[in-house]
Amino acid sequence: MSSREQATGKSASRLIDQRIRDLGGWRGEALARMRALILEADPEMTEEWKWMGTPVWSHHGIVCTGEAYTKVVKLTFARGARIPDPSRLFNSSLEGNTRRAIDIHEGEKVDAGAFKALVKAAVAQNGPSAKAGAKAKPIKVREGEKVPVLLSGGNPRIAKADGDAPVQAYIAAMPGWKRAIGKRLDALIVRNVPNVRKAVKWNSPMYGIEGQGLFLGFHTFTHYVKVTFFRGTSLRPVPPGGTGKDARWIDIHEDDLDEAQMATWVKQAAALPGWVVGRPS
Repeated sequence: MSSREQATGKSASRLIDQRIRDLGGWRGEALARMRALILEADPEMTEEWKWMGTPVWSHHGIVCTGEAYTKVVKLTFARGARIPDPSRLFNSSLEGNTRRAIDIHEGEKVDAGAFKALVKAAVAQNGPSAKAGAKAKPIKVREGEKVPVLLSGGNPRIAKADGDAPVQAYIAAMPGWKRAIGKRLDALIVRNVPNVRKAVKWNSPMYGIEGQGLFLGFHTFTHYVKVTFFRGTSLRPVPPGGTGKDARWIDIHEDDLDEAQMATWVKQAAALPGWVVGRPS
């Protein structure tokens, strides 16, 4: 197959292998390392070969490309301007409204954990409905398990349980574009509250701190995902939804999750005494 042809799957992987061998030296090593991190971050990533011989990694659309120039290896994220970069890995293509890139020079090493978090955020940003007419990926279940029932508004029915597993089961069952929102919310919370504890209660993922109570939960509705802060009246700025004594919430629609603002609220909420008994008002 000519390097000028497009390819996907095993054919593309072989072409990328050859590209790395042809580069050799520090550029080949850098591209090989970043490729390995991309595939570790998302085992369902698809490798492609496009545009006169460019390695491309895709999941529900292009995540990033890998190009090698004389002095840099460049990883360009197709929708990088819309994903969080707390470690400030992006150092190139910063002027545009869509793409962002990481230029790696000889002798430089990119933080592996931060880069994999960036890849995961990019996959979540793409979401199953990033392309018009795209279909949500079928929910994977183990033999003998049942696909979760969707209740009113498309909210998954998940048995009450503590831990990450029931939360991930809930997110996997969220319909359409809401699943990508669920993934982004979960990743954002974990990123900003490393000691967070998770559970599913009342068919809603809940997040809290051990010995301190719950600070946040979210719930799926027909046209939005509602994120509730149980001590929301103490946050600044106060989230716009709700009129009760303590709780406040915000409704997240497709493509309107403000991750910077959400991260600010999450950090504030996690530092407050949490909700311990009863349902929030």
